[in-house]
Amino acid sequence: MKTKLILLFLSVLIISSTHAQRIVVIGLDGLSTEGFQGSKHPNIDKLFEKGLITLSSRPVIPSVTLPNWTSHLTGQGPEEHGITANNWTLAKHPLQAIETDADGYTPSIFKVLKDKKPQARTAFYYNWAELINPINKKYLDEVSFEEDDRYKKNYAKALKFISENRKDPTLVFLYTVHTDHAGHGHGWMSSEYITAIEEVDVEIGNFINQLKEQHLYEDTYFLLLSDHGGIANGHGGVTMNEMQVPFGISGKKIKNLGKTDAFFNSNRNTSWILSKIFGLKDIPRSWTGTVPREIFK
Repeated sequence: MKTKLILLFLSVLIISSTHAQRIVVIGLDGLSTEGFQGSKHPNIDKLFEKGLITLSSRPVIPSVTLPNWTSHLTGQGPEEHGITANNWTLAKHPLQAIETDADGYTPSIFKVLKDKKPQARTAFYYNWAELINPINKKYLDEVSFEEDDRYKKNYAKALKFISENRKDPTLVFLYTVHTDHAGHGHGWMSSEYITAIEEVDVEIGNFINQLKEQHLYEDTYFLLLSDHGGIANGHGGVTMNEMQVPFGISGKKIKNLGKTDAFFNSNRNTSWILSKIFGLKDIPRSWTGTVPREIFK
């Protein structure tokens, strides 16, 4: 009888661990491949040393912030989701989305996850006000905006959210715009831009160490995303400085490829990758990205 109880307890633990699968998306706005190569980021390197990083991932066109983050979070390009500029709002936009929910928003990964796994917990942390505009907030359990390019409080909130929901499937989007603003203010590849990258790497390291201390690291998938690069003090064009960004991913089902160019990746693939990790089916018909099969074991 005692043996049966032990086996039952172990099976419950295994099931709970499966249900507790979580993904943390770390978004660094304006992080170019050139910037990644020209800066020091030991904590990011360590985070993906058992996964992979490609330095040839492509933004969608235009290489502008809101179209690209929307592509990351909806599996579509601007021609599908209809967002072609940073001034998009639900009330006023020239290009209609191919597919929308009942509230008029194009379907995001947060909606698909909530529809398929109602017990899932979702969070959206950001410090550029317009970023949330294309996302239907009713599919988000926590939303936090931090002003003046600050991001450390959001990292702390994300840690608390993950800890409180450790038994549920969890998707956390943890974004900061300060890297992009350093590029606009001082120039891409300026010392200030490089410093912005290296400073957030320290915060990422602190965040990861706290996840490990709370035993929340091993079962977590991590993604490193950017929207575009830059040249001089801007972006939006088609130079390689603007159109090449790093993409990193790690987790139990991810191949250990290190730095690789073994697959093609686009910002419109991100939601597809997240859906595969969560085991989601019946993807929205408007999602035109794909899953790079080469990254999975």
